[in-house]
Amino acid sequence: MPLFRRLALACLLIVSSLVPALANPMLLVDMDSFEVLYAQEAGQPWHPASLTKMMTAYVAFEEISKGTVTLDTPVTLSRHAINQAPSKSGLPVGSTLTLKDALYVMIVKSANDVAMAIAETVGGSEAGFVAKMNDVAARMGLTASHFRNPHGLHDPEQVMSARDLAILSLYIRQSFPQYMPIFGTDSVKLGKAQLESNNELLVKFAGTTGMKTGYICASGLNMVATVQRGGKNMLAVVLGGSSSRERNERAAELLLKGLSGASQPSGQTVLTLANTPSATPVDMRPMICGKEAKAYSAAQQASFPMGLKGEPSFLTDKVEARTYVATNLGRIAVGVIPPRPRPPHQPRFPAPIAAASLDTATQAAVMAGGAVPYPRPRPSFMQ
Repeated sequence: MPLFRRLALACLLIVSSLVPALANPMLLVDMDSFEVLYAQEAGQPWHPASLTKMMTAYVAFEEISKGTVTLDTPVTLSRHAINQAPSKSGLPVGSTLTLKDALYVMIVKSANDVAMAIAETVGGSEAGFVAKMNDVAARMGLTASHFRNPHGLHDPEQVMSARDLAILSLYIRQSFPQYMPIFGTDSVKLGKAQLESNNELLVKFAGTTGMKTGYICASGLNMVATVQRGGKNMLAVVLGGSSSRERNERAAELLLKGLSGASQPSGQTVLTLANTPSATPVDMRPMICGKEAKAYSAAQQASFPMGLKGEPSFLTDKVEARTYVATNLGRIAVGVIPPRPRPPHQPRFPAPIAAASLDTATQAAVMAGGAVPYPRPRPSFMQ
């Protein structure tokens, strides 16, 4: 090993001894049997970040099934929606998408403005939609989950656990399988823009079928990933990664252990897995965006170097990206009554025909409002 590599590794080991790696929540579930194959802090409340949008999507799916909205329902970006912090769609205020296109942009790009627009459209208001989110969580038994907004931007009271995220994912797969392709799409073309997903497994881990990534300083880097290989269907949840590399590699490692049989059933299902809803959510801001970030990142690299330069990686496959084309419908006028069909024309007067050019019988017909005969052919003059 070159000298500089040995020195770098030694520095990482020193730092990692000073800042111990955090035992972040992780969960591996067999989606067919619901058996838990691996669990670490899976019941700990955590800030879900953009994984929130999975619940936003579920509520929209449920309302579509009720018939209150359709995939063609127009979703218009209000000023309130546009004012949300990034990540955003890049569309100006007043732009309109169909609900189907809006769902693709929200999930793939993780667009906060579109998530808010969907909430306002489907729920009538942000508050009305959030009430629906919490109602769904209660019906699903997500005892460590509480929602305050539809996009996942930081709110101290917005929490989920790895266990709850797994159950939500299973509900989406079971109740609305027709929408699973949205979660497996890598990019959305919107006008001249190409909106890319942050889920590297979609293009580097064969068999990946979805689902969602998320990041805010308070949560670290989160992921729910689903894979189908060799007749097996696996789901992994990784929360609180220090980088996208760590998050993606840890998820891939869990999935490979499940697919290979290296992780065996624990004797319980995800439904019987216990939450600890009274626990205080971990605040990752000091370690992700604060003073401790550099040391914490070094500690995580030392404890889990997969995917670093010169190290092996679990993400070595080449998978063709799946792209969806969305359409900005522009501004749709609201409150404007469309014109009624023009009534058929009923002339009040007969066509102006020079009476002097008509014979007596035709003049009488015109005055009586009758039909005017076609003129007779002009006679030919013989030289």
